[in-house]
Amino acid sequence: MTTLAPTLSTRYFPNISSRARDMFLIVAGSLLIAALAQIEILLPFTPVPITGQTFGVLLIGAALGSKRGAASLILYIIEGGLGLPFFAGGARGLGILTGATAGYLAGFVVAAYVVGLLAERGLERSVRTSIIPFIVGTVIIYLFGVAWLGIFLKSFSQAIEFGLLPFLIGDAIKLILASLALPAAWKLVK
Repeated sequence: MTTLAPTLSTRYFPNISSRARDMFLIVAGSLLIAALAQIEILLPFTPVPITGQTFGVLLIGAALGSKRGAASLILYIIEGGLGLPFFAGGARGLGILTGATAGYLAGFVVAAYVVGLLAERGLERSVRTSIIPFIVGTVIIYLFGVAWLGIFLKSFSQAIEFGLLPFLIGDAIKLILASLALPAAWKLVK
């Protein structure tokens, strides 16, 4: 049986009851994603905006771990679906959950879980290995997002053109920032 490494969140909040800590972290994660979703750059040729969400998903998955990270993203989706202005640019409601960006939202949950699993194995602690979970998480987000966008647009080639290619450079920057931020946070906590 493999012993998992503590995540950044459990290391930082060691003296709080596990249930209270988990609830606090899950809610805080959902609010962080909601805040980062408000950083929005609209591109005139695509229904998918540039946002800070993917950066947040990577950090939340790594910092909170698999279960809390995924729960945080599920809570975020529920909050926005119930009408809070939490989706990109203040969008809200159930229509977003079936719109052009629905696949990305589903991918956020899976990516946070997988990034969290990799973090629980200690991969986010050094600059040398921290990029691995973040690349994996970004690929998962693209797989879900582009697949759904292809269904939504009825064209897989348009989905790649509108939902993948315009975002590669920005997401590469987010990957690098995340891979530098987590090891630095570990050094502060130690």
